[in-house]
Amino acid sequence: MRLEIEDSTALTFDDGSPVRAASAIAPFGDGWLVMQDDATHAAWWRPGSITPVRVVDPVDGLEEFTAAAGTKHLKPDFEAACALATGQVLLLGSGSSPNRMRASLVGSSGYTVADLRPVYLAVAAALGVTEEQLNLEGACLVGDRLRWFQRGSLASGAPTASADVDAAALLAAVRGEAPADLVRVGEVRVHDLGDIDGVALAVTDAVRLPDGRVLVSAAAEDTPNAVDDGPVVGSGLALLDGGFVAFPGAEKVEGLALREATAGEARLYAVVDADDHEVASRRLGLRLIFD
Repeated sequence: MRLEIEDSTALTFDDGSPVRAASAIAPFGDGWLVMQDDATHAAWWRPGSITPVRVVDPVDGLEEFTAAAGTKHLKPDFEAACALATGQVLLLGSGSSPNRMRASLVGSSGYTVADLRPVYLAVAAALGVTEEQLNLEGACLVGDRLRWFQRGSLASGAPTASADVDAAALLAAVRGEAPADLVRVGEVRVHDLGDIDGVALAVTDAVRLPDGRVLVSAAAEDTPNAVDDGPVVGSGLALLDGGFVAFPGAEKVEGLALREATAGEARLYAVVDADDHEVASRRLGLRLIFD
């Protein structure tokens, strides 16, 4: 595979404030929804404009969360975004603490938030990790299943892996139409993506290509557990059936969305998290050529 970065744009809201900690991107309305993992609002990026979209209620009266303020543990930490045929976007928390075991279903008329703790605990059990090791950072729809990816940390004994979840049952739980403990977890896969400079690559997001293959973004972040940040030594894109291409420099690519694809190439958007709430996240326009 070969990778071309066609453009790179700093993301700022119309009022000049930065789009913080971009963690996921998905098509939404006439633009794209970019999730901020440390805030209660996503960013709706459309030509010439970026506006906030509320995706969850304030937490203890707060809209933004930082380690410096001692509020990082309160953040919703929505790390995965899946566009649905209804035009809505399903946002999923990382599961790395109880308050991050929620989903938000975002549409043009508002949002619905659901506590999915029973689902997260079932996924953790299927993956063979403890609740403290859980760190679900990417997801994509594969047929009638949501393939949910654990961003592994070998230092904490949690490999990079994925679990298939019944998508219809999950959405029914989010909408309040059925109990969350009825959502069944299916096949589990372990993914060895290699390493960069001795630091294992772990999935940060995923998209399904039209031919059925799954493409993931992956980062090599030297961190001891599922919660703490660490130095990023590199990242890239990987096909799960083989093939990897690295991004130049030590980027932390957190979100991935497919724009269009043919048999020979795919065009995508990626978002980069600077791990600094005062620095605007960047959106990359990518062209991936399949050799």
